[in-house]
Amino acid sequence: MFGIFKPAAHITRLSSENVDNDYSRLRWQVFLGIFVGYAGYYLVRKNFSLAMPFLIEEQGFTKGQLGVALSAVSIAYGLSKFLMGSVSDRSNPRYFLTTGLLISSGIMFLFGFTSWATQSVAAIFILLFLNGWVQGMGWPACGRTMVHWFSGNERGKIVSIWNIAHNVGGGLIGPLAILGMAWFNDWHSVFYVPAMVSTFIAVFIFLTLRDTPQSCGLPPIEEYRNDYPRDYSVSHEKEFSTKEIFLTYVLNNKLLWFIAFANAFVYLIRYGVLDWAPTYLYEVKDFSFDKSSWAYFLYEWAGIPGTLLCGYISDAWFKGRRAPAAILYMLLVLVAVLVYWFNPAGNPNVDIAALMAIGFLIYGPVMLIGLFALELVPKKAAGTAAGLTGLFGYLGGAVVANIVLGYTVDHFGWDGGFVLLVAGCVCAIGLIGLTVKHEVAHESNQAPQ
Repeated sequence: MFGIFKPAAHITRLSSENVDNDYSRLRWQVFLGIFVGYAGYYLVRKNFSLAMPFLIEEQGFTKGQLGVALSAVSIAYGLSKFLMGSVSDRSNPRYFLTTGLLISSGIMFLFGFTSWATQSVAAIFILLFLNGWVQGMGWPACGRTMVHWFSGNERGKIVSIWNIAHNVGGGLIGPLAILGMAWFNDWHSVFYVPAMVSTFIAVFIFLTLRDTPQSCGLPPIEEYRNDYPRDYSVSHEKEFSTKEIFLTYVLNNKLLWFIAFANAFVYLIRYGVLDWAPTYLYEVKDFSFDKSSWAYFLYEWAGIPGTLLCGYISDAWFKGRRAPAAILYMLLVLVAVLVYWFNPAGNPNVDIAALMAIGFLIYGPVMLIGLFALELVPKKAAGTAAGLTGLFGYLGGAVVANIVLGYTVDHFGWDGGFVLLVAGCVCAIGLIGLTVKHEVAHESNQAPQ
């Protein structure tokens, strides 16, 4: 299928005088491809929520029905991020990333231009499940690209910059929806306008992205920058079978399991706060719809500087170790959640500041756990490792944040909901803490061969 699953053919290495110029140019070209590309994925992942009020009013759906349909995205995305991560390890990300975005855009076109797509919960669920599945082709392919083109002592900064792509993409959905309504006076434009933009972005991915440095006649990034991980081996440049990836490098990796479980609790906080913020602020803190909407927006965009700072702290303060920076951020998240909970109604600026603080802080651990997963395995198993943490994050965290937190609030009030969030913070800190001494031991393995 257009070479998507074919290993790269043997390429003659470029002469030494051409390596620097080509490496410098291609590294940033590739980075631009995955940054813009992943932002494009978010344009066609979150836009369904904007159509829900129209579906309730015109089609007569209940909030519960649409909530069940919407859960299809998280369920499918969590499964796909793991399973498609394995496929991405044996695929060319140039084709893999482009294909996923084109299919996702096509599904949004179906929502926008066909009546049957929004006439039943079953149809919506199936289409959103398919969308969630192909959305899972995004992060593993981007992660695989980063570990091949950027070495260990620069990845904290690089991954933190790349990670804000989802904040950028998620933030642009609102302006695109406003633009679509102004142009077409049709609420279906919340589907097809972002899909149009994402289709152009898919073309951009194809034009800018490349597979590995070796496929371009360049040396491995570790050799080029003389930056080898402690346990590096030339065998890490060879392609692994699916059995080797799962049994040797992923399922038997204790550190990877620790951070996968930690990721579930981090995602519980991320989506537990974000998804329920408008309802909580309206019911408990007397916020108007406009004010709670702005608070929601600020939560998402506050994650941009927070993620960048977290990457810098991980590299500069902790010398490339991910666990200490993640623990520091999660401790501060715990403080912000407590302020958000106990601040009495009538102090909206404190609530907004607390919500912004949570947004500023929570995306740092999200990024670091993904990066940690990439660095705990050889490059050729990076997609699968990232997929495992994503599986736990979405199936164990995002789905729980929507379903369990909702039922908890129904039965025990918002105080019960916040007890669950606080417990999630504590569990995340504890699980990440279990990796600290093992991270040190992991770094002290044998030198490169």
